[in-house]
Amino acid sequence: MTTAEHPPTARPALGLLRRARARFLAGHPPPADVPDEVAAAWRRARFHGVRPDTATPAAGRAPQSPEPELLAVARPVLERLTPVLDHERATLLLTDARLRVLWSAGHVPRDTLCRDFSEESVGPNSAALALRTGHRAELHGPEHILDVWQEVSAVSVPLRAPGDARPVGTVTVASALGGRAPHPQAALAEATAAVVEAELRAHLRPPERAVLDAYLAACARQERPVVAFAGHSRLVSEAAARLLSARDIEELERAVHEVLRRDAPGTRPPDGAAVEIVRHLGETAGAVAVLEPVPGRAPAAPAGRPAGALAGHSVPWRHATERAAELAAAHGPLLLVGERGTGKTALARELLGAPEPLVFDAAEGDLHETLPADPHGGLVLRHAERLAQSDVAAVVALLETRPGTPLLVTYTPGAPPGPCLQRLLDTLAARSVTLPALRERPEDIRELLTAVAPAPEPGQPPLTWTLDARRALERYPWPGNVTELAHVVRSLAQRRRPVGPVRRAELPDPVREGPAGRTLSPMEHAERTAILEALRRHGGNKARTAAALGIGRATLYRKLRTYGGHA
Repeated sequence: MTTAEHPPTARPALGLLRRARARFLAGHPPPADVPDEVAAAWRRARFHGVRPDTATPAAGRAPQSPEPELLAVARPVLERLTPVLDHERATLLLTDARLRVLWSAGHVPRDTLCRDFSEESVGPNSAALALRTGHRAELHGPEHILDVWQEVSAVSVPLRAPGDARPVGTVTVASALGGRAPHPQAALAEATAAVVEAELRAHLRPPERAVLDAYLAACARQERPVVAFAGHSRLVSEAAARLLSARDIEELERAVHEVLRRDAPGTRPPDGAAVEIVRHLGETAGAVAVLEPVPGRAPAAPAGRPAGALAGHSVPWRHATERAAELAAAHGPLLLVGERGTGKTALARELLGAPEPLVFDAAEGDLHETLPADPHGGLVLRHAERLAQSDVAAVVALLETRPGTPLLVTYTPGAPPGPCLQRLLDTLAARSVTLPALRERPEDIRELLTAVAPAPEPGQPPLTWTLDARRALERYPWPGNVTELAHVVRSLAQRRRPVGPVRRAELPDPVREGPAGRTLSPMEHAERTAILEALRRHGGNKARTAAALGIGRATLYRKLRTYGGHA
């Protein structure tokens, strides 16, 4: 969760969060007004035993022997920014991929700094969030657990290795709590990260740069899967990651090494890969393998991701599904949290892997009478937010008698849970995953359009979309998430003539009229953000959202249409 999504006028929200944090630390559940991501982060901190009064060891230039490569490359960039820090009254920090602070300078009080930004040590923070989501992240004041960070705002940007998405660290800018989002130094953090990444590429050894250039050229020339090998390094394109499993890549690497050993670029290893040997100054630097997709072969799931997982390859979706697969692989319960329509039940079915898994719906009631005492193949429990007290007791009894049961529970936040349900949610918090809303991963819309479209009639072409229509779909906030998108797509497929791609004029009014055609003012941006945040808190329910905002439903619908293009 990035607090850049919160309204800029954040003082009242911060006051609410301060009171909620104090209640949480006193042993009470977080109220419904607290964003789910913040509440989940607080629960993780409690699970890891992070004390709010923990004194953070000052982040200094701890002796490194030898100096990490990331620090050696980034230090000149960071030190050139010291005068900017003096002017902005901010602190700049560099962490590695394990969230250890490698460098810091600036003006934040020393007792607020630390050498380790892992959540296990200090609780929620922007650097850990940026590394986990792969996007810029912000945390302000009471969103932290530590007392010493209650008057600190921080923004972090992940650093990636040249040529692939592998995280190598983060750049963080921290300053005194200002009560507004986005963080005033967000642009500074983004620019610093971009320069450091450029320096990482420039400092590659010439042979490594030759392999990287050949890999990027192969990726640019075609959409086929591409994998590059240089020593112990690998570069895997997105198309290759979708096609190959971790074992497939290992087998391909062995075959490519055999090609390199024989110096025979014409040889085709398994999967029909064409191998290009990369040389630098006459010496072999590595190889680039371009694969031919095998007819009839379904894409393999990346390591840690369930086979046949739901459509989407954005960073937030990959992170959530891979984390869910990792937790599901270790036998025990798993809590899937998210707005209605985000795909919780569909993902739960995929994770269990059974052809017909047992699915129980708490909305149907009397769960305590039908819940099996020993579900060997695992089961899915939907709508945990609707569990009655007797049903909660049945679930708790099952977890106590069968702690290794693969029980997947879906939960849609809304009204504050009762004390019994809250205790169950707290029990499952350490094994919980929050699925991102569709508006948080618009880059997945294109893939989802194909996944949710009904199969065409025999002899008819599949549903296609004009660029203008797809852009409108990507800009709409989708309060009903993937379920709403699927309904729109299927309705269009049923009522339109199968001639040509879907045009923007055929889309429903809220989607078609979304783009406002102008830049929002700061006040409009704040209003739009407040509406989207309220929709998320109330599970996409527009009636409750309108009531919480103090406006009529008609007004809410009008504003959603107005701001849809900026969502």
